[in-house]
Amino acid sequence: METLRGSVLMVLAMVGFALEDMFIKRVAQEMPVGQILILFGLGGMLVFAGLARAQGQSLWHPGFCTRPLMLRSLAEVTGRLCFTLAIALTPMSSASAILQATPLVVAGGAVVFFGERVGWRRWLAIVLGFLGVLMILRPGASGFDLLSLFAVVGTLGFAGRDLATRAAPASMSNLHLGLFGFAMLAVAGVLALSWTGGARWPSGTAWLHLALITGIGVLAYNALTGAMRLGEISVVAPFRYTRLVIAMGLGIVVFGERPDVWTLIGSAVIVASGIFTLIRSTKV
Repeated sequence: METLRGSVLMVLAMVGFALEDMFIKRVAQEMPVGQILILFGLGGMLVFAGLARAQGQSLWHPGFCTRPLMLRSLAEVTGRLCFTLAIALTPMSSASAILQATPLVVAGGAVVFFGERVGWRRWLAIVLGFLGVLMILRPGASGFDLLSLFAVVGTLGFAGRDLATRAAPASMSNLHLGLFGFAMLAVAGVLALSWTGGARWPSGTAWLHLALITGIGVLAYNALTGAMRLGEISVVAPFRYTRLVIAMGLGIVVFGERPDVWTLIGSAVIVASGIFTLIRSTKV
């Protein structure tokens, strides 16, 4: 049952992150990525801090100083900064496709660091899901350029964050992890803005988009944290593939994109692999 709940939370998180990416791409046309990350991070911190206080939780937890949380911080900064740059500088569908390699990294890490058992059928389903991503991405095509390396590094950062989330002290609530995670988002923004400069006062539309990014991002982040703390990582993680399908749908509706036949086939393979992985969750 926990594995099923974790899978549902992962899908909900991916819906939120796809919407978040869409609004970030729009706001990035008006202001630098670093400024977006700072405002997004500070907004998320305020929300999580308010929720924590409302539930009688302290804003500080000794677990913030533990090794897993330090590693999580480094991975969070790397993942957030690099993937946001990828969203801003490359097609959203391309960046989202590359990100779908995350379950492979997470599943491998779950075996190495947590001793989870992954049967050959589930490995096959995960690999087939990744092949579906390659069908969509088609390395060497015009959509895959040097800037897409930002998405590759971001993928490694997110995988490290998810694994470190699993290793976080059990006494830390999801609100603590959210507060700490959004603080790292602001840190990533400071690093980026100190390099690029160009901060400006947002327009009314940009403020609206930033508010939506913050609200959706908080909900998605909380769902992701819950997903990574429930069930087997190797089962829950492949449902990240749904983010690509959702991003594709947003591309069609919002940006007028028209996926080709390989994109549609690859998406079907991705969804099928996730469903099959869940079915096999009770077996070796």
